[in-house]
Amino acid sequence: MISTNNQNSSIHRARRKSLGTPELIAIALGGMVGGGIFTILGISVSLVGVFTPLVIVIGGVIASLAAYSYVKLGVYYKDEGATYSFYKRTFPDSPFAASLIGWWVIFGYISTLALYAYTFASYAISGFYFSDSEMVRKVVAGGIILIFTLVNIWSVKGMGKIEDVMVYTKLVILVVISFVLISNGRTTIPVLIESENDVSVLSVLIVASLTFVAYEGFQLVINAVDEMEAPEKNIPKAIYSSLFLAVLIYFIISLGAILAIPFELIIKNKEYALASGAGSVLGHWGTDLVILGALLATSSAISGTVFGASRQMAVISGDGYFPAILSKRVNHIPVFSIISMAALAFALVLAGNLEVILEFGSVTFLLVSLLMAYANFKVRDLTGSSLFITVISFFALFVGAALILYYEFMNQPKQLIFIFVIYALLTLGSWLFSRSKVAHAGS
Repeated sequence: MISTNNQNSSIHRARRKSLGTPELIAIALGGMVGGGIFTILGISVSLVGVFTPLVIVIGGVIASLAAYSYVKLGVYYKDEGATYSFYKRTFPDSPFAASLIGWWVIFGYISTLALYAYTFASYAISGFYFSDSEMVRKVVAGGIILIFTLVNIWSVKGMGKIEDVMVYTKLVILVVISFVLISNGRTTIPVLIESENDVSVLSVLIVASLTFVAYEGFQLVINAVDEMEAPEKNIPKAIYSSLFLAVLIYFIISLGAILAIPFELIIKNKEYALASGAGSVLGHWGTDLVILGALLATSSAISGTVFGASRQMAVISGDGYFPAILSKRVNHIPVFSIISMAALAFALVLAGNLEVILEFGSVTFLLVSLLMAYANFKVRDLTGSSLFITVISFFALFVGAALILYYEFMNQPKQLIFIFVIYALLTLGSWLFSRSKVAHAGS
């Protein structure tokens, strides 16, 4: 039976109201505007060319449809466990379902955390003679994870203020770069369209679905519900505002890139497209500015992801689906969850193969968002959700996930097999913990 009395839930804790709207928007943007845009740009241009800004907007629409269910469930349940807790409380008689979605979403966050750290390290050492050293890159990645692990353990308010500075500074830098690129454009959109080879609608939709990973992070706002002011107003305000800003900044960046940088250069330097392109257009200072923006972007993404995902991990652990020690808190901060996430992310960095982990993260968050849309459909009368929007969201997310799997099957079948192996291992782990919990409850 789903409880309709949110105020009496034992999960709710006294809110400490440390985070206001600016900090919450910063947390969401920190999670979104991270490593994603620096890799998606090259992939998008290689597949759809001049239509890159369009697919980024479509990807933003898909993300907004996903956000609708998160907002409705977040305002109704007011639970920092977010994705996991929403599903558990909507389907209270299915412990395996709760455990499974918990394992999936946490590992998705860990994989993106590893990606952000790796991307940070790649940009940080790009100007040095040891830029090609894999060992140095991994050491630097571990160092930045360690720094923001300590920051998150140190203070919630301190983390929020640091996040404000990083996020809003990087946005200013990226906007400046984008407008400078646009003003130094070597061509026009009509010329690019005229010279573009045939691009199918299917290709546009596939790439739009692939861009979903660039919007992953808006959910982190809900993880801060115990530390925010007026969640009924701040959850929708922070999530929709951050998504709008993310779409806007991605659109401007992509437009400036395709107008000023030759496609061949973008495709050749996928992860460094903006840096190399800015260098060819603006000179050395342009490259330095892009690198600074990239470092701020990945830093804030690391900080925001550690903050939100560790709280969700602590909630899942408290319910018996992760080791019990991960639920322990020191001064209301889930220290052991933060440390565990950081350690696992660094392990992924050391293991390499981050490209396949990134693909796994993209598919995972689409599937998890699909499940959130289903949960919202289940309790739509309680959350006050529109049946039309909820159904449209479910359909769009289903199609998006299917298109990514189709793309993987057609282009990288071995990578698809690896992704399914990861899913199998996560499913096994979640099943074992849910079985243990049921056995313990029955004893």
